[in-house]
Amino acid sequence: MTGAVETTNADMADPATGTGTGTKHAPSPIGRLLAPVRGTLILACVFQALSSAAGVVPFIAVAELGRVLLADGPMDATRAWTIAWVGAGALVVRLVFMMATGCLTHLADVDFQLDLRRRMAAHLGRVPLGWFTDRNAGQVKKALQDDVTALHHLVGHAYTNLVSAAVTPVVALAYLLWVDWRLTIVTIVPLALGMGLLYGLQMRGYGEKIAAYNTALGRVNAASVEFVQGIAVVKTFGQTHKAYGRFLEETGRFVAYFWEWVRGLLRLSAASEVVLSPLFSLVVVLAAGTWFVAEGWASPVDVLPFAVLGLAFTAPFLIIGYTQNDLMMAKQAAERVVALLDTEVLEERTGGGAPTGTRVVYEAVRFSYDGRTDALAGIDLVLEPGSVTALVGPSGSGKSTVAKLLPRFWDPAAGRITLGGVPIRDLPTAELYRRIGFVFQDVQLLRSSIRDNIALGRPDASPDAVAAAARAAQIHDRIIALPRGYDSVAGEDARLSGGEAQRVSIARAILADAPILVLDEATAFADPESEAAIQDALSTLVAGRTLLVIAHRLHTIVNADQICVLDQGRIVERGRHGDLLDQGGLYARMWAAATQSRDPVPQTSDGATP
Repeated sequence: MTGAVETTNADMADPATGTGTGTKHAPSPIGRLLAPVRGTLILACVFQALSSAAGVVPFIAVAELGRVLLADGPMDATRAWTIAWVGAGALVVRLVFMMATGCLTHLADVDFQLDLRRRMAAHLGRVPLGWFTDRNAGQVKKALQDDVTALHHLVGHAYTNLVSAAVTPVVALAYLLWVDWRLTIVTIVPLALGMGLLYGLQMRGYGEKIAAYNTALGRVNAASVEFVQGIAVVKTFGQTHKAYGRFLEETGRFVAYFWEWVRGLLRLSAASEVVLSPLFSLVVVLAAGTWFVAEGWASPVDVLPFAVLGLAFTAPFLIIGYTQNDLMMAKQAAERVVALLDTEVLEERTGGGAPTGTRVVYEAVRFSYDGRTDALAGIDLVLEPGSVTALVGPSGSGKSTVAKLLPRFWDPAAGRITLGGVPIRDLPTAELYRRIGFVFQDVQLLRSSIRDNIALGRPDASPDAVAAAARAAQIHDRIIALPRGYDSVAGEDARLSGGEAQRVSIARAILADAPILVLDEATAFADPESEAAIQDALSTLVAGRTLLVIAHRLHTIVNADQICVLDQGRIVERGRHGDLLDQGGLYARMWAAATQSRDPVPQTSDGATP
């Protein structure tokens, strides 16, 4: 698909063309999303047009029947019955086409939501894993669930409402012009006056006001989130009043701004509502009709059609006004969904051959997060099978980036990474993750059973295999103590501490049994008791594997086969612990600083230093 073009009229996108009135060359976000159901929506709009036209006919029949019954002389019974049957038939036609329209739009909405969610889920399955590190689950859920739901009104109601709002007054206008063109002109005066008021309402800096409104509301949201998330800290330090005061201050500013804006619009808004109301139209028609009859310009029976159908002009515009907010929400939701669908995905290649062994090689790897500044500037690194390589360095030096490129959280901007002689870009994702596992500090458990969480990499694993992995990870006893044991659901009846959740993720990695493991030091923020259990689990996990460790505490990697010291995206030192100390460089200075402040080295359960 072509890229999305944002237009101010995208919310009024034509379902037939998929473009808004403000763009001629590229589909709007709404047009792109509605493409699979465009034909159904067009047919629904045609049916709605027929239904709306037929819906006017009974009112015309009432007006004409009144003219027949009130006419001078004997009543024309044949004409009266003909008009009555035409009106009744039109009601049946309206009902049939209205039901057909509702079925088409709502069935289209079901198909649309199912197709769109499947497309989004499939796309999310192909985006780089690093994309998720910049977004929380709430943002993904909003796009996948809330934004798709927000498009329901667009598919199920909006376009057919607009068609009805256009067809109904047009049919009524044609009939009234046939009856008396002069009274017709008078009848549309409220419409012209109401539209003028609405135009004045929207032209008074409406766009700037909306932008300022969103900014003010954003400040309120930020203050409320800051207050709620930081409540424990601010209460601990006795600053509750200060934090709450900031929230109240931002809320007060928002209310003051909103009232100042709305106060200037109240009169115009109220006036437009009154002028476009059916009652006002009826008063105008009756007043004008009385005047026309008094002047002899029209007979009393000629006023009846205008009293019956004059309401058809203004009421649809109120419907459009009420629908506008839903259309704006759908437009914004469509833009967010399209932005997600436009997220660059990892290229899947085949035919690279099967890797020979587990030797990993970084060759002149460069990477940038923003396309301007290099996070990595030419990394050359070899991970020999069965070896332990530790990455150390100051915060922001690039060690996490080096590690996360191996499981393809992102792809290098230049250079390549090979596994067993095959570029990892040429390996299917499933094949790559059968060979590379990872355990990071930020543990993510699915809202599913603990068994399913452990068996994520091997869904066909037996219960005994899952339990064996949990025992090796030092978490089995905690799991069986849960209300439903391995069937307990994470986040529901399985409330695990950070260290316990970390051991579940380690059990997952043990069961997956990948020969290469990327490990972001899992005990960096653990309490001593959890740290000992996690270290015991890790000792089982890393045995016999090729290991790439992001080290936060230097004492944990003194026995590593290779220590790489990163600084500003480059490997500035490499070697074993003793060799690096002898060099007296950055690593030696980091070690000296660590040993001055480090707590006693924690021991594993067997008494060995981890």
